[in-house]
Amino acid sequence: MTQDPTAQHEAVRGPGLLGKRRRTVADLLIATLKASGVRRIYGLPGDSLNGLTDALRRDGELDWQHVRHEEAAALAAAGEAATTGELAVCAASCGPGNLHLINGLFDAQRSRVPVLAVAAHIPLAEVGSGYFQETHPQELFRECSVYVELVSAAEQFPRILRVAMRSAIERRGVAVVVVPGEVFKAYAPENTVHPVRAASARVLPADVDLATAAGVLNSAKAVTILAGAGCADAHDDVVAIAERLKAPVVHALRGKEFVEYDNPYDVGMTGLLGFVSGYRAMEHCDALLMLGTDFPYRPFYPERARIVQVDVRGENIGRRTPVDVPLVGTVKDTVQALLPRLADHPDDEHLKTMTAHYRRTRSRFDKLAEPGRRRGALHPETVAAAADRLAADDAVLIPDVGTPTLWAARYFTMNGRRRLIGSFTHGTMANALPQAIGVQSAFPQRQVVAFSGDGGLAMLMGELLTLRQLALPVKVVMLNNGALGFVELEMKADGIVNFGTDLDNPDFAAVAEAVGVHGIRVDDATQLDGALQDAFAHPGPALVDVRTLRHEVAIPPRIALNQAAGFTLWATRSVLNGDASAVLEVARTNLRQLAHE
Repeated sequence: MTQDPTAQHEAVRGPGLLGKRRRTVADLLIATLKASGVRRIYGLPGDSLNGLTDALRRDGELDWQHVRHEEAAALAAAGEAATTGELAVCAASCGPGNLHLINGLFDAQRSRVPVLAVAAHIPLAEVGSGYFQETHPQELFRECSVYVELVSAAEQFPRILRVAMRSAIERRGVAVVVVPGEVFKAYAPENTVHPVRAASARVLPADVDLATAAGVLNSAKAVTILAGAGCADAHDDVVAIAERLKAPVVHALRGKEFVEYDNPYDVGMTGLLGFVSGYRAMEHCDALLMLGTDFPYRPFYPERARIVQVDVRGENIGRRTPVDVPLVGTVKDTVQALLPRLADHPDDEHLKTMTAHYRRTRSRFDKLAEPGRRRGALHPETVAAAADRLAADDAVLIPDVGTPTLWAARYFTMNGRRRLIGSFTHGTMANALPQAIGVQSAFPQRQVVAFSGDGGLAMLMGELLTLRQLALPVKVVMLNNGALGFVELEMKADGIVNFGTDLDNPDFAAVAEAVGVHGIRVDDATQLDGALQDAFAHPGPALVDVRTLRHEVAIPPRIALNQAAGFTLWATRSVLNGDASAVLEVARTNLRQLAHE
């Protein structure tokens, strides 16, 4: 017989969670999360979540991180999971509430970080009737999850919760448990809590595949390594195999924090945000060793090289470029098994050429970041380089998507203690501030820097209130150029006159001050270092609003003929449309790039 959830809810009120009374489903959820190492839930309350939020109140131990938008809750959970490597949790009420989670959950899923989403649902008896706020979350979340299931009875809940948590942890993705509001208040069918913790595994390719890979690499004249996020725990192993093969190491953006530092073989990134040296190292090799990367941009792969790809997810191998030798295994274990089969490469000409190219490229980028004598709005490179120089040695640096990610890729320095996270695969605007909320919640004593764009910050600007309410000392460094800068760059490359990209911005520093966040405005290079030092030393949240040049052109390492033609066409169309000033400003802003070529 169905219990009266209201009467039952009243019956379980009282101090403590583990008293003589029976647990509700919400109580069991909280107890299981705590036993499994979870310390907080990000979310926004609503009536269908009342059973959970009231259980949290009674428990008093598991933190409720109250954000201002559910998208921020999911992104915060993704940020926490990315930096801890452990399960993070978000929750939202039925209908529009849990639908707001979806963008942040897509980011977590595509970044392969473990997140559990608790999606409240309308009353079960009303499903299918077009009820107020009715959706079908178990269908809507299917594409952005490794597991999603509706709990239609309290008896299902314990097992579904364990399966969901295990799926998120072991498959490194999002699991969604859809719970109707009345189920939270129902009695749990069991009183025993079963913790869910990650298992460890060692995955190795077969000996015959290792031998084949060694044959390809030993016979090559010029080997290049492309390293990605799969190298997270394999820094020394990547350096060791680069030394054996005399191979320059190109890193994908998500691999930057893991392989760039203390690596004499590193030659920078390739791709749209990368270095010329990284592109050349890929272009001129006759064998490419891909280590834990799913680098998506096919035009940047070598055309004639033989390719060996290592990935613990076999389904990822060969989906970007044809692969000669697939090796299914973890990078660390596979490299250690492969090394004894590799001969010391006799020729280091390829390595010397590419590392020298990298030193020249790095020097040019560093010169572009110098403040110079220009007054007024700053070059964004200057801001990125200053933030990098003044941030703590173990800071977590989180760039927004767009030009902040571009400058972070080129100017943020990794050292083995810093972390660099962002929306590097899903590519959503407004990721930096909410992800910083999650990271700072997990590491309250660590410096967390959100490197934001004006468009990204404005999109979820309400989360500045979250910083104040939760007393999170996040530092927001904002590039304020009054435009959607990366979108404008894409339009220029496509030969399109910029349209719809203007941002009529307020004084963000004054806005920050108005909501209780320390705000500083920077209008000139002479103010930059002092403003950053002030913000980084401030004990609470702080925002530095830096006015930057709008028309900085970041030239990718490989310019296609159609892109060059697109810029020419954009300039011509802009003049004909009466906007010659924009063309002149682009020229003035970027003349120094030509001077450093």
